[in-house]
Amino acid sequence: MSRIALLCPGRGSYAEKQLASLPASHPWIDAAEGIRREHGLQPLAELDRAAKFDRKVHLHPANVSPLIYLVSMLDAAAVQAEHRAVAVAGNSLGWYTALAVGGALSFEDGFRLVQEMSRLQHEHQEAHGGGQVIFPLVGEDWRRDPAREEAVEAAVASSGGEAFPSIRLAGLAVLAGSDAGIAHLKSTLPKVKSGSNQYPIQLEQHGPYHTPLVSGVAERARATLSHLAFTRPRVTLIDGRGVRFSPWSTDVDALRSYTLGPQIVEPFDFGLSIRVALREHAPEHLVCPGPGNTLGGVVGQALVAEGWRGIRDKEDFTRVQEGAQPVLVSMRR
Repeated sequence: MSRIALLCPGRGSYAEKQLASLPASHPWIDAAEGIRREHGLQPLAELDRAAKFDRKVHLHPANVSPLIYLVSMLDAAAVQAEHRAVAVAGNSLGWYTALAVGGALSFEDGFRLVQEMSRLQHEHQEAHGGGQVIFPLVGEDWRRDPAREEAVEAAVASSGGEAFPSIRLAGLAVLAGSDAGIAHLKSTLPKVKSGSNQYPIQLEQHGPYHTPLVSGVAERARATLSHLAFTRPRVTLIDGRGVRFSPWSTDVDALRSYTLGPQIVEPFDFGLSIRVALREHAPEHLVCPGPGNTLGGVVGQALVAEGWRGIRDKEDFTRVQEGAQPVLVSMRR
């Protein structure tokens, strides 16, 4: 039985290739559908089994976030049946999944958290606008590029308070802002070609998450989600500040307060979460539940930054992954 750290994905992990990710039946699917019926929402199984992917429907926050949560939970349960999870972390939305995977919330309360947060974030974006853009901080070899880091800092600093750091994905920066802030970032950041992507890229149907611009969302979340039954986790959780909540020492009120407060309005450093998992728990493998495998490159870049197992660049990561003892296991393609 291997020692693993689970890394749960966020928004962007469910797309056209992920249709038909859900099993035909499962008690968790039934529970999720029951909660959605209470809110008059379309069944997730119906969305997942659609003959054609509809971006407006499938990527709507009220649909895509719960789909991601459900697939991630099913994958995490499957891998934990065969391996010992020593830590759980998640990228942005994935933090909510991590809470349920680690046992700090029940499946049902985790689902309610995801469903309500997606609703509140969408309503805020509809009323106030804003969004997120993504920009690389590393070169093609996945080693840090100081010039790109400086360009990001300069773009945010010159935005007049309209743009903010949002998520640090190891070798990628996610920046967020008002509509004016997003326009500023797109015009100020240098144009960078990396692989087949041309950066900066504005993320579809993403609001200004993890910034002070959504402080109203945090206030509403604390009011509408006060009933969620947080408990000490079964597995150590690592949040977006690199703070650990262990089964032995978790202050449940602090965990609730972070989730419905700083996690919403402050930058989320997923790269730091990975670093803490590596340094403090030394897992044999990092496992990424589905849907998709959007965290593969991100985790690889974090390993390069850490020099884990002698991984110093993208070529080293590829060599290790193709060897007998790969570090990263993605449960979906």
